[in-house]
Amino acid sequence: MRLSELAQGVDAVVQEVENMGEIDPIARRLRDYGFVRGEPVKLVGRGPVGADPLLVQIGYTRFALRRTEAARVVVEVRS
Repeated sequence: MRLSELAQGVDAVVQEVENMGEIDPIARRLRDYGFVRGEPVKLVGRGPVGADPLLVQIGYTRFALRRTEAARVVVEVRS
């Protein structure tokens, strides 16, 4: 499942960040922010217009991500 598809408030774990080419500065930035395999992640909120941006919590830090950025992050829902 993609982070952009995650329901609000559901706990998940990052599986990977997908690259969109050999050199992908956005994927690198996401990894630098902590979106790495095994990190807990949660969708906290969505923007008012077109559900963009998304408010995402990774660990104890919150980020506003565009839906296109969040779509690069593959997550697994925690049971």
